[in-house]
Order: sequence, then C-alpha cells, then structure tokens
Amino acid sequence: MDYELSDEQKQIRDEVRRFADNEIAPIASEYDREENYPHDLIETAGEMGMLGATIPAEYGGAGYSTLETAIISEELFAVDPGIGLCVASTGFGAEAIIAAGTDDQKEEYLPPIASGDAIMGAAISEPDTGSDVSSVSTRAEKDGDEWVINGNKMWITNGSVGDYFVVLCKTDPDAEGRYNGFSQIIVESDRDGFTAEKITGKLGIRASDTAELLLDDVRVPEENLVGTQGAGFLQQMQFFDATRTGVAAQGVGIAKGALERALDYAQEREQFGRSIGQFQAIQHKLAEMHTQIEAARQLTYKSAWSVDNKNEQLTTLASMAKEYASRVAVEVADEAVQIHGGAGYVDDFDVERFYRDAKITQIYEGTSEIQKNVIARELLGEGF
Repeated sequence: MDYELSDEQKQIRDEVRRFADNEIAPIASEYDREENYPHDLIETAGEMGMLGATIPAEYGGAGYSTLETAIISEELFAVDPGIGLCVASTGFGAEAIIAAGTDDQKEEYLPPIASGDAIMGAAISEPDTGSDVSSVSTRAEKDGDEWVINGNKMWITNGSVGDYFVVLCKTDPDAEGRYNGFSQIIVESDRDGFTAEKITGKLGIRASDTAELLLDDVRVPEENLVGTQGAGFLQQMQFFDATRTGVAAQGVGIAKGALERALDYAQEREQFGRSIGQFQAIQHKLAEMHTQIEAARQLTYKSAWSVDNKNEQLTTLASMAKEYASRVAVEVADEAVQIHGGAGYVDDFDVERFYRDAKITQIYEGTSEIQKNVIARELLGEGF
C-alpha cells in the first residue's frame, strides 16, 4: 500500500496552508470573539479558487477527490476551525445536486458556489430531530406546479448567510416503510415565508454561521425537487460516508493545530531554568499527541480512499474515522491547554479556541454514539 501523497496532493496541501496562514490566521481571534461570518474572506477565497473543492470542473469547481478534500480540511482546521468551516462549508448540500440533480440545477446552483458568489446549506436537523433523521417532520405538499413547504430546521450551518438550501422534507406521509416518503428540495432564502434566526453563544466554531430556519408556506417550483420524489432519505444516507470522513479530517486538523502550538510553547516557556519541553512529562505528552494524530490521519485517509474507490468497508471506515479522529481532536486539544498551563485558559493563546472548537466534531454529522452504533451494525450485518 502506497502511503505517500502525490506531488499534486502535496501542492494542494501547501497552497491551502499558505492561504490559511496568510488570510485566516490574522483574523481568527477577532471573528471568533465577535461571532462574525467572514464574508470578505469568502470572497477572497473564491477569487483564489479555494472554494468548490468537490464541484466538478465543468461547473467551475476543482473536482477534487474525497482524499484531496480531506487534505484541504486538515490544513484549514489546523489554522482555525471556525473560519476553516466557513471556507469548507460554502457548498454544503451541493453533493445532493451533483449526485442527483438535473443539468439545469447543476448549471444554476453550482457555479456561484465555486466562485464565491453564493453560499449554500443543507437543512436536515430539526428541533426534535437530530440523530434520528427518519423523524423529520417538515412537510412539502404539491399545489399545482409548486411545492408548499412548512417546517422548522435547527442547527443549520450557513443558515442566516446562505442563498439556497437543500431541504429534507416529508413529501408522502402515507408511504410505507420508515425511510420512504422523504424528498430533497432546493429552497432559496429570498422566498416568501423563509426566515432564518442566527444562533449565538456557541461554545466553538463561532465564526461559522449557525441558524434556525422557519419555513411558513414557502413556495418553490416543482423543478426544485432534487432527484427522485420519495427517495430523499436514501439519497441523503449515501453522502454520510463522505461527510463523516470530512469531519474526521477536521478532527485531524484541529489536533494538528493544537499540537503545533503546544510544541512551540513547550520550546519557548521556561521553568526551573530550562524550557518545559526538556521535561520528560511534557515530552511524553507531545509524543502521545503526535502518535494519536498520525493514527487518526491514516484512518481518515483510508476512509477517504475507500469512499473514492467504493470499498465495501467504506461505511464502517467512515464511522471509525469520524469517531476516532474527533476523540483525538478533543484529547489533543485538552493536552495542549494543559501544556500551556494557566496561559492556555485565556484567549491570548490559540489553544483555548481549539479546545472549544474541538468538541463539535463529536456532535455534528452523527454523534460519537451514533458512529459506534453504525460500526456495530455493520459488524453484525444489520444495516441501518
């Protein structure tokens, strides 16, 4: 097995890291503290070709593989998870259009994401529906040549800044089977009856926009239906292998960034006449952190390779990577704060922010408990 990145992949990694160091790092603390979305930076990222990683080249994107997208996320999140998520998430929901959308939908909705002229989101979770996606209650009813949508979506990334969303709705409440009768429909945010309320006071990723969406008799044309009516749940499930691998890459990036800062501090901070990095207790922490990160990275890369190559174990690997890498992110960030001591408890140092940001990787795209359920079901051959 070849563990070496190609020259092109190394170039992508280095280019993204330069962008993050030059454009994101100087403003990271400010946007975290003020909970502001970095509109100007997203525009710059679009001009520099940093957006639309998974969007095919014919629609203005880079058409990168899952592995290359994971490499990008790792480097962005190693500099700042909050703004890193802003950059990585401008095309949330695009995967549905890429996989199941019509040519007209692809031509209309994908190019503006890649250029930075529009922001997209995926609206799945609801106030009473998180891990149990099949309990979505948002309804879409046909009225002539339009869909009329009513419901409430919660914890939606890009919710108050997005231009359009792929919304998971119940379109056939009488359908037999728990997973049937759902559809994905594109909803533009400027439609009458669409309201977004920004959620503030988050523990971490505070620059990234999160909102509650209220849909009150929102009307969209019938051609906004993505893919086959009634197959929305199954369509959505096929993306989790890629998106959970993406969160695993975020976890690796957070852990990498926390370790980099802990290494620097351990060599600069002096106690008892020498740098704290010369004490075996600190050395052991750094060694364990580095080992955990490399293990998480290899598991994440194997998961990404499996998604790209349709490996039969890809669902198991995606959940394994997501659960483990998110755990490593939390544990390494915790140790990075510990190495900083009291200095790590205030926002003068980045590790305080990384510590707060790490936790979300154990929650979104399926909690750690859900990942363990998936792994166990795959092992036992029970499906979902």
